[in-house]
Amino acid sequence: MIGILLAIVAGILISLQNVFNARVSERTGPWATTSLVLGLGLVCSLPVFYGIEQRSLLDFGDVNPIYLLSGVFGVGIVFFLMRGVTLIGPAYAISIALISQITIAFVINTGGWFGFESSPLSWQKILGIILLIGGVLVYKLEKPKDERKEEQRIELDRMRA
Repeated sequence: MIGILLAIVAGILISLQNVFNARVSERTGPWATTSLVLGLGLVCSLPVFYGIEQRSLLDFGDVNPIYLLSGVFGVGIVFFLMRGVTLIGPAYAISIALISQITIAFVINTGGWFGFESSPLSWQKILGIILLIGGVLVYKLEKPKDERKEEQRIELDRMRA
């Protein structure tokens, strides 16, 4: 239950962060925003780390060094999602990101990659991903307000003529 609650909070924070990042980016630019966001994250996480953990920040133990690339992934996550939100809007960009996340997580889980226990492939899981993709496509079928207003204006012009 705690895992579900944590995932919900993470989803809320990711959505809010991307919207906020898009707004900051309008004033500072995408790379400045990415640097600010990750820099502020470092500044905020270091005191928490030193307050809670009783070890060195550089004590990685027996962690596979390739996993340390996740910090580089963080740069891509912030930059690409922020640009996606700016270009296609929050709901559509985050929906597409969610589908790609679930698909990759599904592949990792099914294949047992990166030390996770493999999970059998099932038609229910594939159907779930297909339904998610279908939901996003249905959502995108709605025309933006500006496009609807333009169509209404054209229709009014036709009726007047």
